[in-house]
Amino acid sequence: MSSLKEIKSRIQSVKSTQKITSAMKMVSSAKLRKAQKTIENFFPYEQRLNGLLNNFLSAEEDNVSVFAENPEVKRVAIIAISSNSSLCGSFNTNVIKKLNHAVENYKSLGKENILIFPVGKKIAKACIKSGFEPEGDFEKMADKPTYAAALTLADEVMQLFQTKQIDKVELIYHHFKSKSTQVLTEETYLPIQLQPSTKGTVALDYIVEPNRATIMADLIPKVLRLKVYTALLDSNASEHAARTIAMQMATDNATDLLQELSLQYNKSRQQAITNELLDIVGGSFGQN
Repeated sequence: MSSLKEIKSRIQSVKSTQKITSAMKMVSSAKLRKAQKTIENFFPYEQRLNGLLNNFLSAEEDNVSVFAENPEVKRVAIIAISSNSSLCGSFNTNVIKKLNHAVENYKSLGKENILIFPVGKKIAKACIKSGFEPEGDFEKMADKPTYAAALTLADEVMQLFQTKQIDKVELIYHHFKSKSTQVLTEETYLPIQLQPSTKGTVALDYIVEPNRATIMADLIPKVLRLKVYTALLDSNASEHAARTIAMQMATDNATDLLQELSLQYNKSRQQAITNELLDIVGGSFGQN
């Protein structure tokens, strides 16, 4: 049985850890509320705009944009979004696994034809560990997503696709549904994926000014930029939710461990007192 001093030291250590995890949980909860409000306000707008674009493109006889073309995939780009810090459960591990799975699917193209745009320090390290050179430094986007940063990243991959330097772009991120549910998502960013055409319905009977080509030239890049921004917001909210839950579990585990250690301490203390009494009693009998 451990000595009283060792148990007491462990109790103090666990209490210190519990204070840290509890404080981190409170900080993450505060950040989560802000991030959740942002994504919940923004997501419906992005979805509505994306639906509008889908309706426009589905109503056309021919592709009106290079971003809707489906070339043979010879070179692919993958945008993977993680966090910069740990202590958020399996959040980063799941993104890394999904990225590795995607890379495995495209391994027949050769490493030189797989471009990785890692958003977040954790996924960037995993990218380097796998033998890939990141296509840029996007760490700041993970902590503080901004539309300006999303625009820069989106424009870069759009330019590569438009000039046929890449044939497909995959997007990997966590979609925030609730505090307890974050869905790891992998979807095709480019070319634009259209829903089945609903041509002939009233919903597609648009009056367009000045013309469809002009509208598409403005609408498609805007939707694609918003998609990247939404994914960044989604991932950011999911990170804070995952860290809040992880810190809550750590705090609860510390509470359980403290109860076990306290019980062990009391038993050891009781045993020590009993031994001392037996020594005293034994000593008095010896004197007699």
